[in-house]
Amino acid sequence: MEAGSGKSVVALGIMELLSARVERLGFFRPIVPSSTEPDPQLELVRRRYQLDLAYEEMHALTEAEANAIDDYDELRKRVVHAYRPLEGRFDFILTEGTDFTGIAPALAFGLNADLANELGAPVLVVVKGGPADETAATVRVARESLEHKGCTLFGIVVNRAPAGLADEIAARLAGEGEGDDPVYVLGEHPDLARPTVGEVAAAMGAEIVIEPPESLHREVRNVRLGAMGVEHFIEQLVDGALVLVPSDRADILVATLASTAHPAIPTVSGVVLTGSYPLSDTMRGLLDRAPFAVLATPELTHVAAAAVQSVRPVLRAENERKIATALGLFEAAVDTAEIDRRIALPRPDRLTPLMFEYDLIERARASRKHIVLPEGDDDRVLRAAEILLRRGVVELTILGNADEVRERATTLGVNLDGAEIVDPAISPLRQEYAAKYFELRKQRGMTEERAHDVLGDPNYFGTMMVQEGAVDGMVSGAAHTTGDTIRPAFEIIRARPGTSVISSVFFMCLADRVLVYGDCAVNPRPDPRQLADIAISSAETAAQFGVSPRIAMLSYSTGRSARGPDVDAVREATETVRERRPDLTVEGPIQYDAAVDASVGRLKLPESEVAGQATVLIFPDLDTGNVAYKAVQRSANAVAIGPVLQGLRKPVNDLSRGCTVTDIVNTVAITGIQAQDAD
Repeated sequence: MEAGSGKSVVALGIMELLSARVERLGFFRPIVPSSTEPDPQLELVRRRYQLDLAYEEMHALTEAEANAIDDYDELRKRVVHAYRPLEGRFDFILTEGTDFTGIAPALAFGLNADLANELGAPVLVVVKGGPADETAATVRVARESLEHKGCTLFGIVVNRAPAGLADEIAARLAGEGEGDDPVYVLGEHPDLARPTVGEVAAAMGAEIVIEPPESLHREVRNVRLGAMGVEHFIEQLVDGALVLVPSDRADILVATLASTAHPAIPTVSGVVLTGSYPLSDTMRGLLDRAPFAVLATPELTHVAAAAVQSVRPVLRAENERKIATALGLFEAAVDTAEIDRRIALPRPDRLTPLMFEYDLIERARASRKHIVLPEGDDDRVLRAAEILLRRGVVELTILGNADEVRERATTLGVNLDGAEIVDPAISPLRQEYAAKYFELRKQRGMTEERAHDVLGDPNYFGTMMVQEGAVDGMVSGAAHTTGDTIRPAFEIIRARPGTSVISSVFFMCLADRVLVYGDCAVNPRPDPRQLADIAISSAETAAQFGVSPRIAMLSYSTGRSARGPDVDAVREATETVRERRPDLTVEGPIQYDAAVDASVGRLKLPESEVAGQATVLIFPDLDTGNVAYKAVQRSANAVAIGPVLQGLRKPVNDLSRGCTVTDIVNTVAITGIQAQDAD
């Protein structure tokens, strides 16, 4: 309804909701601001949700083109003409109305309302929050204006409500009692209103001198000028400040670098070198070690400061931290289940990788569990922890020296507020856990002294936290081997009753589907009984995460085309699965191509319910499985999520040492869902 209402946050939240439900999802904006550079909102949505749309198809006109059209009907026709080709290609299209910059507000509102009617689309209104009475009046005007235009109102979002007023606004609007449409109130989040260091660099045209990983995504919380003595400069520093300093002020630069090594001094978000003074080799060498970005501009300090203050923040596809903040804000305030019911979209039969990944977050958030991360000294773990906290996916405990973890987080610009940090070395729980571990293992030669030493290991300490119910699950392995992660689980948590072997699966997110591979990480050479157990556990895991299980017991032979000890073992395992679980659909022995390629499957096993459409692929041994998953991951550019352990009484999951931040987030979400189902 006005400029700066933050509808991009609302659009992102709705797209996140739809991405888990809609296979063919589209996005459209009638008018974008510029013809010279891509619209950040379109690029964010197109890239994040992997839309089958070229950028040019996602909008009709630029502001300049729209303003050059004198005939209002012609303007509407141009927009509708651009939109219509999309209708047959997509199951759902979210249209984000025009901005109010560069277009008269009355024209923009009228155009948005008329286009909603032209396209047969209900309207979700976004109004900017303010004092409760003023906001109520704005909402009333929005309703009346849209009713006058004949629009169908889907709901109202009051966004950017001032700090402390969200509840008052919600109560005031509830008292209005007008209309059946829902009203949601989102509070202002300061991080969304702050530009990043990268946005400052782009807006100023500054040279990026130093760029540590993720440093350009840090929010600029304040600006400080290095124009006074070092002592007073340090007194004026605040966390997240962008320091603007003439490049010949070596004293200020050294003080800024020194601040990162002292927890009592605020950590800056970045440094902008002003003027055109050359840096000495010594100073450049020092700056090369800076944990923050260093920019350079020929402008004078006061000119650069004015430019920084005018930078407008936007959501960008590469800034996962800010996206997590926006989605966490939306999901905390909006009843997404209600919106889902009102949209009334049936979930498609086919599960795409995009649906799978976003469904993980949604399900984990539905009943937040407490997960422990033993690797508090790994930067990727800290970055993932921040995203998980911002999205409200799980509760977190991080293991490590508390001072060192917080200091490293501050250096990285990561906010861990809401996470518990526990140091196993000094925790009062260490002695209690050591005593219980000794009782578990004393028959195998464990001593009390050795047990105390073992419980200083974060993986053992974290596993014991899971066993004792202090947390609901554990994720480790970013900096440890698979053995380091799962050995404590084998010793302490152990297998579920009725499970002969603990095993693992990878969720293989291919371009058009999600497959389950087992076992590619734990059991070197399972016997037929164990192989059957792995198949049954893998099918249960697949179903738990929305993959309809059709099991292929893989071999170098299909059907009865060959015999031999290896093929016979797979055949025996297949029969065991059929006997133990007649409700499961299973085929074996079967070759990989016959399992996943419909044409090959019809040729080799024409009567099979699995051939050509297998979703759960069970490899005969660890060599085969591990080689296969890595080959598919690298050659097909697939996302491999796992290994996800199965068969344990409580969830513990492993990470690859080459994992990304997204891998950690997904694995923690999986662990949270496993913990929900274990209740």
